[in-house]
Amino acid sequence: MEKIELKIEGMHCGACATGIQMLVSQMDGVKEIFVDYNAKKGNIEFDSTKVNKDAIVKAIAELGYTAT
Repeated sequence: MEKIELKIEGMHCGACATGIQMLVSQMDGVKEIFVDYNAKKGNIEFDSTKVNKDAIVKAIAELGYTAT
């Protein structure tokens, strides 16, 4: 398992954070995700043999947010 913390820009409210959590949590290999709207950060734990950081960042970008 690998853990990363991403800075997420573009969220306007708590519902944005919830939407990101819902999408990313459904990705194969993602064990856990918590997005903190106030801190503008996301903590993700995932199986790097099934999904990688770039795929997670891309999924978040497809929702209209920037993750770095």
